[in-house]
Amino acid sequence: MKLTYYGHAAFGLELKGKHIVIDPFIRPNPLAKSIAVDELQADYVLLSHGHADHVADAEDIARRKEATLISNAEIADWYGKKGLKSHGMNHGGRWKFDFGIVKYVNAVHSSSLPDGSYGGNPGGFVIWNDETCFYFAGDTALTMDMKLIPMTCPKLDFAMLPLGDNFTMNYDEAVIASDFVECDRIIGCHYDTFELIKIDHEAAKNAFAKRGKELILLSIGESLEI
Repeated sequence: MKLTYYGHAAFGLELKGKHIVIDPFIRPNPLAKSIAVDELQADYVLLSHGHADHVADAEDIARRKEATLISNAEIADWYGKKGLKSHGMNHGGRWKFDFGIVKYVNAVHSSSLPDGSYGGNPGGFVIWNDETCFYFAGDTALTMDMKLIPMTCPKLDFAMLPLGDNFTMNYDEAVIASDFVECDRIIGCHYDTFELIKIDHEAAKNAFAKRGKELILLSIGESLEI
């Protein structure tokens, strides 16, 4: 599987021959100006919640290849009314797609859509198939519900956790979250985009290293084979 970081909380995945984009906030992010959004292809677009810094490029990317948009029921319905293919989920539910199983899990945050519409409850995704299993936390505070993930899902190979504080948990709390989900390989997201969420990269990596864990902070546009 190949994972590419597009900045903020946006990722691209190549999984089982399918292209998946998660939380695409790219064009409005000045740090991601090197990413050619017009060239991104997706079979699926996954949205953790409705905030603009997670859905800004979702419609454009989804229309390009008639991708299926996966999110909570309210967000899926909102995009469905725009003529996009969508698959709505809700907390605790899972569905088997052609690239693997997706489980929609809890996140403690807020959510509204760009036009102010109700965005339902925010969430994260656990995705697995016969090759891998990983967790994308979305925007969330540290929550005890994370302990349910190793109880209900296969063992995680890696987890993508927010680190930036102010709007989400910080990197010290993300270390605790990694304990809760029983995962030692973490890919950071939701940091540095705005002044309020800038982090000390070395301090963050050291916080994980002290617990025998690996924190990976990818450069925007950088890819990782997993």
